[in-house]
Amino acid sequence: MKSIPLPPRERLDDAEMIERCRLFASQLAQRRTVRDYDPQPVPREIIEACLLAAGSAPSGANQQPWHFVAISDPAIKQQIRIAAEAEERDFYDRRAPDEWLQALSALGTDASKPFLEDAPWLIAVFYERTGPLIDGRKAKRYYPHESAGIAAGMLITALHQAGLASLTHTPSPMAFLNDILGRPKNEVPYLLLVVGHPADDCRVPDISRKGLDQIASFV
Repeated sequence: MKSIPLPPRERLDDAEMIERCRLFASQLAQRRTVRDYDPQPVPREIIEACLLAAGSAPSGANQQPWHFVAISDPAIKQQIRIAAEAEERDFYDRRAPDEWLQALSALGTDASKPFLEDAPWLIAVFYERTGPLIDGRKAKRYYPHESAGIAAGMLITALHQAGLASLTHTPSPMAFLNDILGRPKNEVPYLLLVVGHPADDCRVPDISRKGLDQIASFV
């Protein structure tokens, strides 16, 4: 494969690097999962820019095995809500173990998901299990699940930097997204992102995050 020089990068001294990293960490620490949204529209251009940021993520063999479907159509959002709530009711009523339900009870969540219609945008993230047929054979995808996870994380970060709130929603199973959005069977729904401005009276659970000594080790 042809190589090119590394694109120009700003060279920072250690003090500048520490300052930037701390500022960025402080900004991300303000990110919270939001369930109450203002219906205020968000321009498509903002979503496009955030998706371009997500699309720059690293991936196995640079195959970029992801596809994002950005949804603003109210009728499609309603279809997704109906299908998602059906799966959620089955989860809460039948499939979820008691331990999981107890963990969720502290967050106050249930099978009702009005945010799927209230928020101006939903972004469905898919990853390719295999690629398109080449010479009659399915093209293998390397680390598609991990690659999509990295891209999704960068998308969430980009949305936060744009001043938007988001929520990661993962009803299980999510095959209904393929049907509603017309995506091929080789694509697997990874998660559904709810995106928009938080409602003026939005409240979030009073939670804390683990400290550095709990999440990292240096050897």
